[in-house]
Amino acid sequence: MASITNLRTALAENMAGIDSLRTAAIIPEDPKPPVAVVTFDRVDFDTSMGRGLDEYTFRIVLVVGRVDTRGSQNELDNFLSGSGANSLKTAIERDKTLGGEANSLRVTAGENIREVVIGESTYLATDFVVTVYA
Repeated sequence: MASITNLRTALAENMAGIDSLRTAAIIPEDPKPPVAVVTFDRVDFDTSMGRGLDEYTFRIVLVVGRVDTRGSQNELDNFLSGSGANSLKTAIERDKTLGGEANSLRVTAGENIREVVIGESTYLATDFVVTVYA
C-alpha cells in the first residue's frame, strides 16, 4: 500500500513545477510566501477490491502575498485557475501517478479563501483538496 509520506512528497514535487512557488511536504517552521504546503486530511480504506485500493485526501494550503495588496488577489486568482502556467490544479495533476506511488489523483476543490497570520504579517490563503487513489 502507499506511504502517506511518499504521496505527500510527490505532491510537493508536482507543484514545484511552478517557478514562482515554494513547496513543502511538511509544515515549515518559517514559511515564506508564496508557498504551498501539503497536509494530510484522511484515508478511506478498502474502497475497492478489499485491500486493493485506498482513497487518501490531502489538503494543500496555499499562502500568497500580504492580504492588503491587489497583487496578492491577482496571484491567488492565477493559482486557482483550472489551467495555465500558474494553475495549481494543472501542476498537481501533471503526474497523476505521483511517480508510481498512486493509481490516480484528482484535484477536487479550491476553497476556504481566508487571511492567515505568519509572524506579524497577514497573508491571503486558500486550500486545495486533492483525492489520491492508491
